This record gives sequence, structure tokens and C-alpha cells, in this order.
Amino acid sequence: MKTFLILVCSVALACSATAAQKDNKQKKQAQKSRQAQSAQHARPAAAPKKAAPNRYQPASRPTTSYQKPKGRQQVNRQVYQPKSKVAKKTPQKVATQNTQARQYAAKKTKQNQQVVNRQVNQPGANAKKAKKSSQQITAQNAQAGRYANNAAYSKKGKQWKGNTASAAAFQSNKKYKAQRFNLASNTRPTKYNSVRFQQNRRIQGSQYWQGKNYWAFRNYSPVWHDRGWWHNHYNRVVFVYGGWYYWNSGWWYPAWGYAPNSYYAYDGPIYAYNSLPPDQVVANVQAALQAEGYYQGDVDGLLGPLTREALAGYQRDHGLYETAAVDQPTLESLGMS
Repeated sequence: MKTFLILVCSVALACSATAAQKDNKQKKQAQKSRQAQSAQHARPAAAPKKAAPNRYQPASRPTTSYQKPKGRQQVNRQVYQPKSKVAKKTPQKVATQNTQARQYAAKKTKQNQQVVNRQVNQPGANAKKAKKSSQQITAQNAQAGRYANNAAYSKKGKQWKGNTASAAAFQSNKKYKAQRFNLASNTRPTKYNSVRFQQNRRIQGSQYWQGKNYWAFRNYSPVWHDRGWWHNHYNRVVFVYGGWYYWNSGWWYPAWGYAPNSYYAYDGPIYAYNSLPPDQVVANVQAALQAEGYYQGDVDGLLGPLTREALAGYQRDHGLYETAAVDQPTLESLGMS
């Protein structure tokens, strides 16, 4: 009986030992499988091999994602967009241009008004043209492509400044050839009234005519002397249309007092063009103004109101001082150099 019990206990112990070993073995296998799986998940995936580039096909461009900018970024994008997508003129630029345009228009209106005021103060037939409004003068200047900027007043220097354009810039392309006209210079004319002698008279507006070409107008003042005095002081004295003229430094002047009841259609200097006497100088100027379409009268050699009006119109349209007389810049502009 004891032997039977011992045998049964031994068999039970052996079975339990075998079951424990099998259980331990299963646990070890499960632990090894879990470790292998965790190691497999921790290992980084191998990068796929890049395909060799095909030299016969163009490389594909990388694609980038676009994200719509917000807030200040959107404003900056609009500012730096190409000109085709952005407005050509900003409001500030448009406002600046409008201001400049208004200032330019006001300046031209003021200059045209100055021209009208100067014409009103001129004697003789020029008073008719002085009645034209500044709008009419502006329209005429626009048609001719020029502006009548004969003088401008400088507030800083408190003086008048002439047009900076040189008279040489307005010279005619064709040269005028001096002529000798058959004039009745030995007779006293009745076409225009004779001007009177006014001692210490100054030519109106001459103080604004700057430059050496206008010194004769700025310095002119009529003087009265007898015939002997004139001959003692000047070598060249000529008789023209009932009056006597003396030559001085390239200009002709009336010799007041040389003879009683002398006749002068104009009291002032006349530029001595090509060493011609005063009547021939005026006649050549009248012929040149006829060719330019400014003078419609007769070529008579008298510097009367019609000739002076034509001279003033030509000088105004060509940016010269309106002397309404025969001066060197006007003759150069007419091609009479």
C-alpha cells in the first residue's frame, strides 16, 4: 500500500513538473516574439531607391503648396505685384500731378495777364491789341506753339528778368539780303503826325530790357542842340524825311534842334543795319516783316504806328522784348544779320 501511494505521488509530481516546464517554455517563446515585434517596429523604414534620371526627358518641376496670405501679408503682396496687376497711379501721385497742373495753369494765366497789362501801357496803335483778353492770347499762343514770356518779375531780387532764350535760337533759316529801295526821303511826309520833343523822356519799359543789345533804349534821352554842336560832336549826320539823324556806336538817333520844324515819325534809336541810312533800314525791315506775314502796309521807310505794331507782334511771337522798334535781336531773328 505504501508502495502504491509513493508511485502515485511520483507520477503526480512528474506531471506537474512537465506542465510547469511546458508553461515556462511557452512564456519564453511569447516574450521572444514580443521583443522581435517591438524591434521590428522601432527600425526605420529603408528609403526607396531613386530612379536614375532620364536624360531624354525634362525634369519635373517641384510642386509647392500655396497658402493665401492674410492681413499685412496680403497688403504687401498687392504693393509688390507686377505693374500689370497694380493700379498705375496711386492716389497720392494723382493728387501731386493735379496740384502741379493747377500751379502751371495759374502761372501761365499770370504771365498772360502781365502781357495784357504791358500792352495797355503802350502808346499808339498797340492799344487795340491790348483789349484782347488773356484767354485769347493764350489761344493764340497755343496755336503758334509758343508762350509770350517776354519778362518775369523776381520777388527775391525785386527786378524784372527777361526771357532767357537767346535771340540766336529764333533766327530764320533763310538769310535776308539787304536791298536799296527807291524812297521819297527828300520830302516831308504827311502820312503820320510828327512826334514832339520831350526833354528827359525815357522809353517806357526799357528798364526791363536786359542785355547789351538794349543799352541804347535804356540810356536814350532826347537832347536839343543846334547844327554846329551836332557837327562838332558827330561825323555822320544825314537828312531823312524832313528830319536829321546822327550816327553813334551803331545806332541812328534824332538830332533834335539841328533844323527848325524837323519831322520825326519816331523818337528813339534805330539799329544801323548794314551801314544803311535810317529810311533804308526801316524799309528793309518792312519788307522782311511782309515776307513773314506781319506787315501789310507799304514799304515807305517810315517807322510809323503800323510798322511799330508789326514789330511788336513779331517780337511777342518770337520771345523777344517788345520794343516795337528796330533792334539787333529782332533783325537777327528775321535773318538780317
